[in-house]
Amino acid sequence: MNRTDEARALAAQRGEKAEAEYLLEKYKNAVRGIARGYFLEGGDTEDLVQEGMIGLYAAVTDYREGGMSFKNFACLCIHRRIMSAVKNASRKKHLALNTYIPLADADGQGIELIAREDPESVLIGGEERGEFLELLKQNLSQAEYAALLSYMEGLRIGEIAQREQTSEKSVENAIQRAKKKVLKLLEKREV
Repeated sequence: MNRTDEARALAAQRGEKAEAEYLLEKYKNAVRGIARGYFLEGGDTEDLVQEGMIGLYAAVTDYREGGMSFKNFACLCIHRRIMSAVKNASRKKHLALNTYIPLADADGQGIELIAREDPESVLIGGEERGEFLELLKQNLSQAEYAALLSYMEGLRIGEIAQREQTSEKSVENAIQRAKKKVLKLLEKREV
């Protein structure tokens, strides 16, 4: 039986556990990719992945026919759950670096199109994202920039190494250097 994701979500809501498990497995890498687009001081990507999985499960249980596609609804639920977790963490610590910085979603598109509602916000958000990516290009080496963007797309270290035709250790080092530089850039922007 070849069901659409929308049909699988509705079947899961009727108690077909296999359909829910199928959707959770199918979108697991998308959750990981979305989570990598956020920074959380005092936490790590796995914490945000767990929050994203909760958002994905909510998408499975709350999806309704007639609206957006399941994929778009799931991405929206994942983003909102992760952003909520980041915002809650920042409220507790009251540190500027705890705010979320969306860079790209699992499909490589800016989440501003999902998270903001009015066209003016979408346009401004897209411009801000473009400016931030340009700032990254100017301050990161080519290897750091490529590795960081691939990492945020949800690719694993080994996959990035294959794509860039380099060693896994080089990719790991490039990502770590890039993260440190991004934090310094964010500190400067907050001052």
